[in-house]
Amino acid sequence: NVYKSKSKNAQEAHEAIRPVSAAFIPTDIKSALNNDQYRLYDVVWKRTLASQMIHATIGTVAADFNFGDDHNLRANGSTILVKGFLSVYEEGLDDVKKDKENRLPKLTKGDVVSVNEIIGNQHFTEPPPRYSEASLVKALEEYGIGRPSTYASIISTLLNRDYVELDKKRFIPTDVGKVVARFLETHFDTYVDYDFTAKLEDALDAVSRGEKDWKPLLKSFWDPFIERLNEKEESVSREEAQYKRELGTDPKTGKPVSVRIGKYGTFVQIGTKDDEEKPQFAGLLPGQKLDTITYDEAMELFKLPRDLGQTPEGEKVSANIGRFGPYIRYDNKFVSIKEGDPYSITLEEALELIKEKKAADANRIIQQFDDGIEVLNGRYGPYVTNGKKNGKIPKDTDPKSLSHEDCIEILNNAPAKKKRRRKKK
Repeated sequence: NVYKSKSKNAQEAHEAIRPVSAAFIPTDIKSALNNDQYRLYDVVWKRTLASQMIHATIGTVAADFNFGDDHNLRANGSTILVKGFLSVYEEGLDDVKKDKENRLPKLTKGDVVSVNEIIGNQHFTEPPPRYSEASLVKALEEYGIGRPSTYASIISTLLNRDYVELDKKRFIPTDVGKVVARFLETHFDTYVDYDFTAKLEDALDAVSRGEKDWKPLLKSFWDPFIERLNEKEESVSREEAQYKRELGTDPKTGKPVSVRIGKYGTFVQIGTKDDEEKPQFAGLLPGQKLDTITYDEAMELFKLPRDLGQTPEGEKVSANIGRFGPYIRYDNKFVSIKEGDPYSITLEEALELIKEKKAADANRIIQQFDDGIEVLNGRYGPYVTNGKKNGKIPKDTDPKSLSHEDCIEILNNAPAKKKRRRKKK
């Protein structure tokens, strides 16, 4: 290679395709390939040649056009001075740059140009787009953070811990992610600094090459880190770590209204744990965020649960918000509100949801016994359950024919549920 990888941490030989010859020009072998094969080979061939060519030289130009004394227009763009690799392959602009680059012809001061059309456009500046998976990996490479073998685990950790969520293939920070980032930047700024991480990874690479001893390296990291950790455990309160936004005062009680993050997500709170009366809590609606929810929006949440009325059987029906979003409650059972919200849903709409829920449950239940044992239709076929333990029904057995004793035997022979290991956060 004449032109090697720009990234010093590229860890070569991870490529999916390794070109060995450029002798076969795409157009010469097109007849021997189908359309998809030709398009793929064409891209690989062109990019291979482009990777060994000189850089393109592009000049940035600001051209002023004068229309008399009162009208001056400016065009900003670029002109290609040396085509270089662009002679072979011109890749589409990365979607991180939304505005396409304006290419201008070669211009000389004093040139007279003709006006074909004048178009007035309004433009609004926007913040840089959120990272996609590809642009995040590119940024990690530029900062020297991570390695090709660790990029996938970095991204999966961000998702698994709910630090980010995907929206239209873009990573959007969650309330939890923002609080964690704010906390680390405040109390562990050294360890989340881009340069610190990159230098540490370089040092670990040196260890893997046998150029450094790993013990002094780890000691130089661990000793100051554990000292900082112990100091923060003493000086930082749980409330500070969770982060809390004060929104105002409840007019009825005079107690503070705040929004914060808890074990089950973001919630609004009236009062504090030091009050004689227990604080009031309310979960946020989908789309509401820790940093943007207003006082009025927060107070609306305390209008729940809403009493909607009763079912024809006399069961009380109410609407509320829980850990998993808005729901209808009736007879100690729950139905999710997938469309609409708990503030505006009517009794008729709630009864329709309950009706659909009961119909779905009826199709799910095959048999029920007095002691709570049930035979149900599940995602992977019929099974027996007592609410704590599930037992698979043999394929050659009709689930409707099972007796109570058969169900007990199936549960007794069923393997114990594996305990799910809770991921450390």
